[in-house]
Order: sequence, then C-alpha cells, then structure tokens
Amino acid sequence: MSDNNTSTLKSYVDSAAGAIQNAVGSVLGSSGDQAEGQAKQTKADAEYDASHATVKLPGVTATAGGVAKDHPDRAAGSWNQTVGSAKELVGGIVGSENLKQQGRKQNLEGQEQEARGQINDFASGAADRVTGTVGSAVAGLTGDRVKEAEYQKQHDTGKTQQRGAEHDIQKQAEAQK
Repeated sequence: MSDNNTSTLKSYVDSAAGAIQNAVGSVLGSSGDQAEGQAKQTKADAEYDASHATVKLPGVTATAGGVAKDHPDRAAGSWNQTVGSAKELVGGIVGSENLKQQGRKQNLEGQEQEARGQINDFASGAADRVTGTVGSAVAGLTGDRVKEAEYQKQHDTGKTQQRGAEHDIQKQAEAQK
C-alpha cells in the first residue's frame, strides 16, 4: 500500500474505533482512553476530508492521491456551452432568432457532451479503483512489490478521476438549485 492513507473506508473504520474507545473510556472512567478515542476520531475526520479534497484545473483533477487528466469530452463540451451561450447572447442583441437558436442548440449539445465525459471519467475511475485495489492485494500476498506499487498507482489515479467527475457533477447540481 502507499503511504497515502486518505481512504474513505479507513476513515469510517478509524472513526468507529475511536468512538468505541472513547465510550469505553467514559464508562470505565479512563480519561486517557477517552482522549485517545477522541484523537482517533479527529484523525479519522481529517482522513475523510483529505480523501475527498479535490482541486479542479482546466483539463485535470488533482487530489492527495495524484493527478488525472479529464476525458476530452468534458473540456470540449464546456467549450461548446460557452460558444453556444455567446451565440445566444449575440443573437438576442442583434435580433437574429436563427443565431440565437443555433447558440441554444450548441449549448445543449455541449452539456450532453460534457455529461458523457463525466460519466466516462466516473466509470473508468471506479473500474481503476477496483482493479487497483484487487491487484495490489494480490501482488502484496505474492510479495511482488513492483506490481503492488503499480496497482496502487492505478487505484489512486482512478480515485482522482472519479473525484474530479463527482466534483463537477456536484458543482453543476448546486448551480441548478
């Protein structure tokens, strides 16, 4: 496994372990166990946040696990939306219903194109995460450290790709509210 322990599942497990230790410490009157349990929960919260931290840059997504290039349809779709909106605006200003309709059509096609790219990134990212996790586990059991590292990198890249798609989808959902 990599040194990057920013896993959502790990954060849930650590948080539960911390809560149990905190409760046991409370019942037994052990302030040391309570403090240690609370520290585990705080660390788990930080792990969860790090697991979900995403930075979107044009054409790429960056997370604690690495950097992944976005599917080309995402950028092309965004560009088509921008050009389509500009055509709609200009058509409205100059009174050209034809230009306005062309812009609206290009904008909608761009939205569909970007959505296809997001779906592609989400699905391939999820597949890479699963393949990377399974491959890393098998390589770890067989002692093949090189393969284990390669599979861990595949997992991390898939996670980054998936987080990037999730980030954009969530941003679009919030904009539609």
